[in-house]
This record gives sequence, structure tokens and C-alpha cells, in this order.
Amino acid sequence: MVNAQEFRNSQRAQGPATIMAIGTATPSNCVLQSTYPDYYFRVTKSEHMKELKEKFKRICDKSMVKKRYMYLTEDILKEKPNICTYMAPSLNDRQDIAVVEVPKLGEEAAVRAIMEWRQPKSKITHLVFSTSCSVDMPAADYQLTRLLDLHPSVQRFVMYQHGCYAGGSVLRLAKDLAENNKGARVLVVCSELSSVVSFHGPDKSNIDHLVGRALFSDGAAAMIVGSDPLPGVEKPLFEIVSASQTIVPDSHGVLDGHTREAGLVFHISGRIPRLVSNNIEKLLVEAFKPFNIMDWNSVFWVAHPGGPAILDQVEEKLGLDPDKLRASRGVLREYGNMWGVSVLFILNEMRHSSRTHGLGSTGEGLEWGVLFGIGPGLTIETVVLRSVSI
Repeated sequence: MVNAQEFRNSQRAQGPATIMAIGTATPSNCVLQSTYPDYYFRVTKSEHMKELKEKFKRICDKSMVKKRYMYLTEDILKEKPNICTYMAPSLNDRQDIAVVEVPKLGEEAAVRAIMEWRQPKSKITHLVFSTSCSVDMPAADYQLTRLLDLHPSVQRFVMYQHGCYAGGSVLRLAKDLAENNKGARVLVVCSELSSVVSFHGPDKSNIDHLVGRALFSDGAAAMIVGSDPLPGVEKPLFEIVSASQTIVPDSHGVLDGHTREAGLVFHISGRIPRLVSNNIEKLLVEAFKPFNIMDWNSVFWVAHPGGPAILDQVEEKLGLDPDKLRASRGVLREYGNMWGVSVLFILNEMRHSSRTHGLGSTGEGLEWGVLFGIGPGLTIETVVLRSVSI
């Protein structure tokens, strides 16, 4: 007779959770940062605010963003003018879009991940869906299950309002699911349409909003996560070694968002880059001490590109080589800040560039790496990764 402990052990995987495939997606509407200030003030009928427009141009110039993708187009804004007017009631209009389009963009990313995985959808046992852009019942995880025609018994989890640290949160949950459920294959999806929920016209009373408008963008990413990959069939990219979450000390109120009748309204403090850089080494030491790693240039980096100041100050504080945050800066430049989706784009970019340049592993030729999700709270997710040989 099998006792309870033996039964529990039999239900668990033997090896670590691995990321087996990654898929990404963006809306088709591409916005160039160089022309965005003129567009933004024109479409919101705010061109009379000349001083504010010049300030916004300076913010955009310093953002290091070259282009972004946004679901909202000028035609949509003409149909729903309240979205353009600062603090005008518009929540219904925003949710009418987000409830439908958030799972649809997630579906696009998920299909690409499943195609790379090359296994039947019937083998997906769990679904983790994360978004900060739609709230409905049944939720986006249910909608995606129907869009993909997944098995009705798929075990679903939906994660709301994690913002920019969601990319770390989903990995933390997926790791536990994969390692504690033998044979589990977890479809992880992050989908964000920040332009839909947080677009507002400019107002002198909220300069923080201009910072968000210069950085935030839309996108989705999906992964297949599982332990004990089938030899010769499933090809893992990264092992998820450990994952942890912490609230940065003395950071209450520096980054928060509030859903109102006018949509999502942000407060973004200029203290964030310094708070992150002052606390990041402690998190690194805690994460890598078990593996006797203390050289931060010896690991590959997947740092959330919340803005150029965060990346610059982390680089300076830790004495990182100039190319360490290359992938993070590249995603910020080409896609903007897609909230929790961004770090998954960076992982995808890193493994593709590693193969292109023949670097020997998915981690730019390095075995160990770290992923940082940084978001409201101020909350930091720290994920230790091991790259898999190409």
C-alpha cells in the first residue's frame, strides 16, 4: 500500500521547470516616437497647450523609445472622444475594447508559442493568464480557452493588476505548477493594451501621465512551461531555477494606478530608479548565494525596461558592462514599455540573438541569468534562470 507521502511524491515532476517555447504579438498599429508628440496633442485637441507640448517632446526625446505598438488608432479615438479628454467618463468604452481585444492579442502570442512547441493543444494542462487591462466575468482566461479551443478541464488561473512585474509573477506561478504536477504543461499568457485603459489627453495637473504616454505600449507574450521535457521532442530554452517577490522598503506610493470612471490613472515618482538601484544588489545576493555567484557581469540580464533611468542607474550601481542590458534597451527602443509583457519579449530577443551569433546557449553564451520584473508597490520579482545549450 502506498502511503500519503509516497503518493504526493509520485505526483511531482523530477526535474526543474523549463521554458519550452515563447511567442509574442503586437497590434498592427505602429507609432513612431519622433512624430508622436504632434499626433498626441492634435488627436486630443490640445495643441493650444504649447508649453505642455514642448515638455512632452522633451520627455519623448529622453525616453530612448524609437517606436511602439498601440491598439488605439485615430479612427477609434474619433468614435470614442471621451477617451481623449482628461478625466472624462470613459470606462465603459475602454472595457468594451479591452474585454474583447486583450484575449485576442493573447491568442496570437499563444498560437506562436504552441507552434514552436510542436505538441498538440490537448497536452496543455494549465493556463495562467495575466493582464492589468480588462476585468470581466468570465475572465480573460476563460475567453482564451474558448479562442484556442483548449480542453474544458484545463486548470485556469487569472492574475490581475500586477502591471510591470507580472512577467516575473507568471514565471513564479508556472514554476510551482510545473514542478508539483507531474506531466503538467502550462500555457502562460501576458496580454496588455495599456493604450486602451490609460490613454488620456494632457493636463497640467498630472505630469506623471505624460511620462506614461511617452513609454507605455501594447503587446502580448506566451510561453509553454513544463518539467521533464520529452527527449528529442520538446526543446527547453531556459530552466526556472528559483523565483521570489519582495516589496522595496520605503517605496509606498511611488508607483500606483487607480481605475476611475475615466480609466486607469497613474502616479509615477521620480524616486523609482534610485529605489530600484539601491536595493537590487541585495536581491541579487539573496538569489545567487546558493550557487556561489557574486560577479554580476558573469550572468545574463533580463531587466524590465521601465525607462532609461532605471536601466542606467542599475548599470552604474552594479558596475555592469555596457552590453549587459543590451536586450532590455533593445526592447525599450523597438517596443516601448509593455508592462509585464516586456521581460518575456526580452527573453525571446535574447535566445534569438544568441542563435544568430552562435553564442552556444540561449543566454548569450552564459549559463546563469536573472530576470527582474519591477512594478507597482514598488514590487520586484527576481527569477534565476539557467540557459540551455543551443
